[in-house]
Amino acid sequence: MIVLLFGVMYFMMIRPQQKRRREAEQMQSGIGPGDEVVTIGGLYGTVAGVDDETVLLEVAPGVQTRYARPAVARVVNKATPAETVVEEVEVKE
Repeated sequence: MIVLLFGVMYFMMIRPQQKRRREAEQMQSGIGPGDEVVTIGGLYGTVAGVDDETVLLEVAPGVQTRYARPAVARVVNKATPAETVVEEVEVKE
């Protein structure tokens, strides 16, 4: 009976928690420039730069803040490749 109880606890509590942790790690490793994210504190921002351990968020025009990757709770909008490409401006002399 005790073994059955531990088996049920494993499938009801431990496995779902491991799955959520794995999904969060995947989401945090897939963050890139141009993505709109929300931090665990509720701050919305656009990713301006990514480092191994930190994410640089632009929270207002010209205002950038640095956060640890685990502080990002979710990605609101994923950047499309067209948004991340820097447009070249033609200079007239």
